[in-house]
Amino acid sequence: MKTNMRAQSMYWLYNVLLLVYWATLIPMLIYRLIREEGFYQRIKQSIGFLPDDLKEKISNRHAIWVHAASVGEIVAASPIVREMRKTHPNEVIIVSVVTATGFRMAHQIIKGADGILYFPLDLPYLTDRILTIVKPRAIVLVETEIWPNFLRIAARKNIPVMMMNGRISRRSSSRYRMITFFTRRVLSTIYVFCMQSRIDAQYIIDIGADPNKVIVTGNTKYDQTYGIVTDEEKKRYLKELGFDENTYPIMIAGSTHKGENMSVYKAFCNIRNHFPGAKLIIAPRYIHQADLIYDEGVKHGVTMVKRSDMVAGKQIAGPYDGVLLDTIGELGRVYSLGDLIFVGGSLAHIGGHNILEPAAHGKPIVVGPNMFNFVEIFDLLSSRGACVMVRNEEEFIDTCLDILIHPEKAEEMKRHCLEIVEENQGATKKNLDELQRLLDEVYGHYEVDKK
Repeated sequence: MKTNMRAQSMYWLYNVLLLVYWATLIPMLIYRLIREEGFYQRIKQSIGFLPDDLKEKISNRHAIWVHAASVGEIVAASPIVREMRKTHPNEVIIVSVVTATGFRMAHQIIKGADGILYFPLDLPYLTDRILTIVKPRAIVLVETEIWPNFLRIAARKNIPVMMMNGRISRRSSSRYRMITFFTRRVLSTIYVFCMQSRIDAQYIIDIGADPNKVIVTGNTKYDQTYGIVTDEEKKRYLKELGFDENTYPIMIAGSTHKGENMSVYKAFCNIRNHFPGAKLIIAPRYIHQADLIYDEGVKHGVTMVKRSDMVAGKQIAGPYDGVLLDTIGELGRVYSLGDLIFVGGSLAHIGGHNILEPAAHGKPIVVGPNMFNFVEIFDLLSSRGACVMVRNEEEFIDTCLDILIHPEKAEEMKRHCLEIVEENQGATKKNLDELQRLLDEVYGHYEVDKK
């Protein structure tokens, strides 16, 4: 009884804090409404007002609702939606996102959805409104999207919710453990947790999930198709970036954070001393930092151009050493061009980013010492020598060059990457099998019409 009262108090406090938070943002929201193209439609959808054409497609259709917050979750959701469309060909499938980058990415790589919309603000009236409009048959949360009001109202409406490709970082787990009396209540509304790894499974149990509902199904990102890039596509990318088939080596730094790009430039300059024709591609985690990264390059004698300027058809003046990939949705495929890959968020104390994307292309991968958000994937790749961890900037600079001047080592890393990815595919099917079991449990034997 006491625990229930504490949980109820937390819902009340959560809603008050949300209202205060959004109230403080009103001036900024007004500014963005005036200045930012598309922001008005985003806000309208977030408060439950859908475009008429989208509303007509999904209203009262009892859709399967897949929620994937941003770019990383969209990448994980892509094979799920692709296979869901095959197994449930006549179902209405909708995908929701939180961020504008996620919205653009979803339109680029998720082709099987009947509608893509912005997730509602997690306030009781707004979540109730959108759930009443859509009336979903089931809700699938990709990775770890825990929205208390949304889950609470879905439970009241008897809408089953499951988590697919679930993951939770060590940092998030530590924070949630401080309020397990609340998270236990919130997580009790979820029918099944399909987690990426045993570590993620333990973390979700630690913050209140029922152990009997938690299973390990693997990572759907192993099933992504970004590893399939034809020779013709590679030639096209090389030409668009101003490189050619003989350009060697190409160093790619993906999802870099502030402070890491200086180390990347130093490593590249060291490589260029040995390979004068070397080229560099930097894909910052936050593309609004592109100008700052450009200026850092100038300080190191490295001339960069923006991919967005190339796409816009702007005149590119003079020779350049590399490209700033300040676009959305290209990195996963551009990795196919690299001879050496650094995955960011690992020299900085961020916890790393997705190393499966370059691994799927069979590329030698270097990371910094901070991979605590991807422990199991890193352990798997590093145990076979497919990914190398460095402790500091000096080691990073030396290791990058060492891999390139020892092609036999690079080839061995490539081979192990491809073997590991192939061995671990199949998570998408396991997740969808659990969805089918859930639908059978809730609605009786659930027949899929495949006419």
